[in-house]
Amino acid sequence: MAGVSGVRGIVGEGITSERLLRLAAVFAGTLEPGPVVFGRDSRPSGEALRHAVLAGLLGAGRDVLEIGIVPTPTVQLSVERHHAAGGIALTASHNPVQWNALKFVGPSGRFLNPAEAAAFLARAEDPLPAAAWDALGRLRPVADAVEHHVDLILGLAEVNAGAIAKARLRVIVDAVHGAGGAIARRLFERLGCDLTILFEEPTGRFPRVPEPLAEHLGALAAEVKKQGADLGLAFDPDVDRLSLVDETGTAIGEECSLPLAADHVLGLRSGPVVTNLSTSARLEAVAARYGQTVLRTPVGEANVVQGILDTRARIGGEGNGGVILPALHLGRDAPAGAALVLSGLVERGVPLSRWVAELPALVMVKEKLPLTAAPDWDRVARALASELPGGETDRRDGLRMAAGGEWVHLRPSGTEPVIRVIAEAATRERAAGLVAAASRALAAA
Repeated sequence: MAGVSGVRGIVGEGITSERLLRLAAVFAGTLEPGPVVFGRDSRPSGEALRHAVLAGLLGAGRDVLEIGIVPTPTVQLSVERHHAAGGIALTASHNPVQWNALKFVGPSGRFLNPAEAAAFLARAEDPLPAAAWDALGRLRPVADAVEHHVDLILGLAEVNAGAIAKARLRVIVDAVHGAGGAIARRLFERLGCDLTILFEEPTGRFPRVPEPLAEHLGALAAEVKKQGADLGLAFDPDVDRLSLVDETGTAIGEECSLPLAADHVLGLRSGPVVTNLSTSARLEAVAARYGQTVLRTPVGEANVVQGILDTRARIGGEGNGGVILPALHLGRDAPAGAALVLSGLVERGVPLSRWVAELPALVMVKEKLPLTAAPDWDRVARALASELPGGETDRRDGLRMAAGGEWVHLRPSGTEPVIRVIAEAATRERAAGLVAAASRALAAA
C-alpha cells in the first residue's frame, strides 16, 4: 500500500529487501544535497530491512545519520536538528507485527504532502541512482536523538515541568515493546513522576494489538487500578499515538487525547485548531470554549499539517491519539501529547476522570470492512440519507455525513486494505446503528 502515509505491506510479500532498497535509493535521488536521517521501530523484521534501506541510501551517495530504534517523531525532529536533506522511518506504526513500512520525511521535518508523495511514487521504477566507488555515502551513528527530543519537550512553554514535578504523579506507561520505552523513561523521570513502564524492552513482540484503542488496554488499566496511579498512558509501536487510562482504571481511549491537550493549550493562548474528518466532535466543543472553530481536513497527518500551516493553528492532530503541537514540530508526537495532558491535569488539580467528564458525553463506534472494490459513494450517500436527513455531506475523503450532532464517515484506509466506518452519537446504540446502516449501504452499492 502506497500513499500519503508512506509505503507499507506484509514482510516477504509487499515489503521485501529489494523493494525497500529501491525506494530508499529513489527517494535519495529526489532530495537536495545533504545527509539523510534514518531511524526505525522495534519490529523483528527491522534489523534485516534496515540493511536494505541503508544500502539504498549509501549506494546513492548519501551520508546517513542513523539514530537507532526511536519514535517516528524523533526522526522528524532529527531532520530539523541536523539540517538534513530528508529522513526515512522504517515502521508500520500501529499495524500488526508481520507488517513493515517506510515513512518519508522532507527537509522541513514534515512528511511528504500528497503532491510530493505522488511525485515520488511515480518515480519508484526509475533507474536507480548509483554513486561511484569514491562517492558512496558514509554511515554515522547518532546516539542522543531521544535525549534531544526530550529536551525540546521540556523546553516548551506549554509544558509546566515544575508543577508536574511538584505533584509527584504516579504514571503507568504501556510501551507495547515498541520504540517508546526509552523516551518514556527519560521524559517522565525528568518530570519527577513515580513511573512504571509495562512492556518497556524494544523487542517488537507486541503483547497486545498494537493499535492503542481502549479495548486493547486491559493490562494497563489493571495496573493503574492495582497501583492507585494517577493515570495510564499507552503508545503505539512508533510512538506517534497516545491513549489514556484514568485513575479509576477506566480505559478512556485515544479519542480524548487531542481534546484534552487542546483544552490545555488553548487555555494558555487561544488560536485555530485543525483535525481530520474522522475525529470526535468533542474537539469542536473544546474549541468553542475559547471562541475558536475547528478546520477539518481529509485523514492523514500530511493533510492535517497542511491545514495547520494554512491557518497558523495553535494545535492540531487526529482522533487516533495523534497530537500535533506546532510549537514543537509539525508531526504527531505521543510523548509531547502526554506532557501536555500531564500539565493540564496538575494545573486543574482534579483527577483525570473529572477532566474528561467536562467533555461532551459522546460515543464513537469504529468498524473495518474488507475493501473489495471502489465504492459508489453517490449510491452510498443516497442510501444513508434517511439516517441523517438534512445533514451535511463531505466527499473529500470517502463519504462523511453529519446532522444534529451525529456523524458517520466511510473511507478507504491508507494503511490497510479495508474501509473504515466510524460513527459518533450521544449513545452507543445510536452510533452502532449508524455504523450498521453505513455498512448495509456500502454492501448495496
